[in-house]
Amino acid sequence: MWIEKLAAGVLQVDTPIGPRFVQLNIKQRAYLLWMFRNFPSLPQQVLSPREQRMIDRLCEENGFASMPGMGAADATVIGRIEKRSAVPAEGLLMRLPVAASKSSVRERESEAASA
Repeated sequence: MWIEKLAAGVLQVDTPIGPRFVQLNIKQRAYLLWMFRNFPSLPQQVLSPREQRMIDRLCEENGFASMPGMGAADATVIGRIEKRSAVPAEGLLMRLPVAASKSSVRERESEAASA
């Protein structure tokens, strides 16, 4: 199985618009075989900065292919990167219950002061 991946494997990148496949050279396939040796799928956030840069560079240089005539079962996929769009920090701040967290802190401070 790993010989087929080394000979003609592709990298699957899950994007918001669906899975895309990246064609690789033999050196890139060997590195990715090592990277995916324990897990068939990895979120991009768990990769090291070097690995994240490499994945970004592969996607930019080699481009994506959707492989419409070739199903995922037919393609020899070395591994899958779960690429998620970054959530803006403003969206996270708006979801925090600011009023509730401040009131509980004030209650604790007043209890400590009265004791």
